[in-house]
Amino acid sequence: MNKTRCAAGLVAMAIMSACSAGDPPPIENLQLPPGFSVSLFAQVENARQMALGDDGVVYVGSRRAGKVHAVLDTDNDYRADRVVLIAKDLELPSGIAYHDGDLFVGAVSTIYRFPAIAETRRKRPTPELVTSNLPTEQHHGWKYLKFGPDGLLYVPVGAPCNVCESDMPFATILRMDVDTPDQTEIVAYGVRNSVGFDWDPATGDLWFTDNGRDMLGDELPPCELNHVSEVGQHFGYPYFHGNGIADPDFGRKGDRIGSYREPALALGPHVAPLGMTFYEGDAFPEAYRGNIVLAEHGSWNRTPEAGPIGYRLIHARRDEQGLHYDVFVDGWLNEDGTSWGRPADVLELPDGSLLVADDKAGAIYRITYGAGVAQR
Repeated sequence: MNKTRCAAGLVAMAIMSACSAGDPPPIENLQLPPGFSVSLFAQVENARQMALGDDGVVYVGSRRAGKVHAVLDTDNDYRADRVVLIAKDLELPSGIAYHDGDLFVGAVSTIYRFPAIAETRRKRPTPELVTSNLPTEQHHGWKYLKFGPDGLLYVPVGAPCNVCESDMPFATILRMDVDTPDQTEIVAYGVRNSVGFDWDPATGDLWFTDNGRDMLGDELPPCELNHVSEVGQHFGYPYFHGNGIADPDFGRKGDRIGSYREPALALGPHVAPLGMTFYEGDAFPEAYRGNIVLAEHGSWNRTPEAGPIGYRLIHARRDEQGLHYDVFVDGWLNEDGTSWGRPADVLELPDGSLLVADDKAGAIYRITYGAGVAQR
């Protein structure tokens, strides 16, 4: 990796109280299944993707805020004591990943590495440049990062438009060795805008969320949960959308890709699925284990007559009837159709509880089971 080029002028550090971001969000409005409880873990400006350090520190990216924070729970009471600003003035740094003691941050065309972040976060951590060779387009250009079971960094590159034909590597998911970052491999094609993925702990297969195209009406197309069973599969975009819906402009060119892989699960239209995780803990009931919890950020372009949808967590589960989903947590929508928050990512803690990032409310919540009851 090229360690000679650093991001000058991008780094700042400050310590603030966990409640300095304003009034606490109204989490009493959240509705959970019987036996589950929710509490406020931290208030973090524009909280997007989260990553967990070896020492229990939660790192948080943002999009509009251009910042990366570290959230410290020094007394282990599952309530943040300090929120530390790691970096600022970055370009849409929504995607972050922790690997072998280093923090990685995706900022559109650039991926930075903060080496030995546990030691450096107390000072002025200096990022190293991993690569600046990703596309510069901001439209669907913000990132979601994770290291796979193969030790490689997976990076989605969204389409630079609502719907269009575009050159590689747009509309793909890439993977790279961070020590040789300019040698990338395309894992999945035809991916309009994935902002969440994880690996099935039973099979090692990659699953990812994908945001469907806009401007086909209130009810089309569905957003998607997809399953990569082989490297290099095509998932339809821009020629076909969820459940085989031909695009009105590009569908006639669909024979260019031959066969493509339809969604493993069609979600609601325009619900904007973002971060997801396979739940591997044993703190939740058996039905959750080995299944998916994902955040639906919520629709923005449905008509007032149709009303907004999403703004919730869902639980995608497999049983004898196949793969389907239930609402896990909702209540971010107000009765008048406005929202006070938008869930963006989920992260499992070692004790089996789940953290939920909310970029609109600027908060992170913790969901537990058995520590109180909140009825749906």
